[in-house]
Amino acid sequence: MAGYLTTHVLDTARGCPAEGLKVELFRIEGDMRVHLKTLVTNSDGRTDERILPESSFATGVYELLFHAGDYLDAADAPSGRPRFLDVVPIRFGMPEAAHYHVPLLLSPFGYSTYRGS
Repeated sequence: MAGYLTTHVLDTARGCPAEGLKVELFRIEGDMRVHLKTLVTNSDGRTDERILPESSFATGVYELLFHAGDYLDAADAPSGRPRFLDVVPIRFGMPEAAHYHVPLLLSPFGYSTYRGS
């Protein structure tokens, strides 16, 4: 099986997919973060292409940055200034070739994630 990475962002406060949310992928190499790709979620809260496709997959440690503050501002979500959540980092390992799915459940004042399928 070849490995690849996907995500899905749901706005749990509004009960809908988080459309238009910028997602950045970095590979962690020692003390450095190497930027690999920037995508934006579609109307289903997913990216139109795999974040890390099979052709680019390598095992290792990665980080997704979800630009939640920009999305929440555009959605007129309640906030203070500065916004409680701005950029949500999720650092995770992919130790073998498999489908890794890293969803984000987002609200203005909290989030959760898990290894999905």
